[in-house]
Amino acid sequence: MAFISVENLTTRYNTSKGLVYALEDVNFAIEKGESIGIAGESACGKSTLGLSIIRMISNGKIYSGNVQFDGKSLLDIPDADFDKNIRWKEISMVFQGAMNSLDPVFSIQQQFEEVLKQHNFEGNMKKIIHDSLTSVNLDSSVLKKFPHELSGGMKQRVVIAMALILKPKFVIADEPTTALDVLIQAQIVNLFKQLKKDGQSFMVISHDLAVLSEVAEKIGIMYGGKMIEFGNSSEIFLEPKHPYTKGLLESIPVLSKDTKPKYIPGTPPNLINPTEGCMFYDRCPEAMDKCKKDPPKINTKSGYVLCWLYE
Repeated sequence: MAFISVENLTTRYNTSKGLVYALEDVNFAIEKGESIGIAGESACGKSTLGLSIIRMISNGKIYSGNVQFDGKSLLDIPDADFDKNIRWKEISMVFQGAMNSLDPVFSIQQQFEEVLKQHNFEGNMKKIIHDSLTSVNLDSSVLKKFPHELSGGMKQRVVIAMALILKPKFVIADEPTTALDVLIQAQIVNLFKQLKKDGQSFMVISHDLAVLSEVAEKIGIMYGGKMIEFGNSSEIFLEPKHPYTKGLLESIPVLSKDTKPKYIPGTPPNLINPTEGCMFYDRCPEAMDKCKKDPPKINTKSGYVLCWLYE
């Protein structure tokens, strides 16, 4: 059995204009010690996937599907038990815009202690805080400081340390390098590389395919609320199948080639009134009439692709 397995996960939000079909029949699985990268443009369902796994959906709900984690069915666990025994202890999350999630009126030490108290930690609080900071290459001097006294990279590492403090088996990081300069991005990427060497399983959600290529063994490409392609990192980057995946990779500038990066014309789909067929149909250069109905799930070497081109 896979360490974490997501099967037909469907999540929708309630809005004044109707239901938003944010996540539809998403499937993937990874083994213990593996890491997965989730890529796709804004509003494709990346963050909703992470929030659904950790069961923190607001103004909406998980409609169907199954999430198996280390032998447990996460969606069947009562809320109180999930909050007490799973969230943050076994699965934690670094939220998008995490640098702004620190409370400006409390010191870093107070905020670490609050996390431990909320989860009824009974061990050596000083030692576990020190060990957690060391794991992200910070020393204990930051504990006396307030968030405004830290650089952007230090704040991001503090938040990652908080996510790691109870030694969870799986960490979800939503856009951990966004809004950071390239040097700080490199520090965060190196941190995730070290976590991977230490056997930590994690999910990194990012627009930046270069970051995902550095830290993830498996890659899931999302579009219009669906995971349209999933597979090994090498397969996704070297042999992309779905036209959308190819478009994403062709949009990246390559210094060694004398060609201009391409762009994907058109606009993202309306998730309030989704089409019955392929969500990428209106923007796809290889669209066929049969694409107007649900695309098939075609197995590849290590995963799958939702595209009639590989029927």
